[in-house]
Amino acid sequence: MAFLISILLSLLAGFAVPLQAGTNSRLGHLLGHPLWATGVSLLVSLLALIAVIIFIKVPRPNFAAAQEGPWWIWMGGIAGVFYITVALLMAPRLGALNFIMTVIVGQLIISLLIDYFGLVGLPRQTISMQKLIGVLVVIGGFIITTRG
Repeated sequence: MAFLISILLSLLAGFAVPLQAGTNSRLGHLLGHPLWATGVSLLVSLLALIAVIIFIKVPRPNFAAAQEGPWWIWMGGIAGVFYITVALLMAPRLGALNFIMTVIVGQLIISLLIDYFGLVGLPRQTISMQKLIGVLVVIGGFIITTRG
């Protein structure tokens, strides 16, 4: 049951990605520049996060421990700004499906590298032929989808 709930929550998170790209794109148009939409999106995210933190009573963060971590632990915020900005610029040009297919291919390629080399603190994982074939099938779907 826990696995099914994990899959359903992940599916819902997947639903959110193209919706985020489309809504932020429209917001950027209305605000006059895409970077304003990025900022507003992140501000709304912060406010929603604060509400969730208060609601579920998350303990205070240990910033001292975080300062001892590797430099790259802070890159998630930069990656988020980059993704949001590119999404709101490219989704209208490519369409939601082509944009998300391109994002998925990028995610799969970097995920293979992260697993193989054990990057960003994740354990090394073997890259089986089954995994490679799965990625190639998705890349094939990407090629079919974006050519149409």
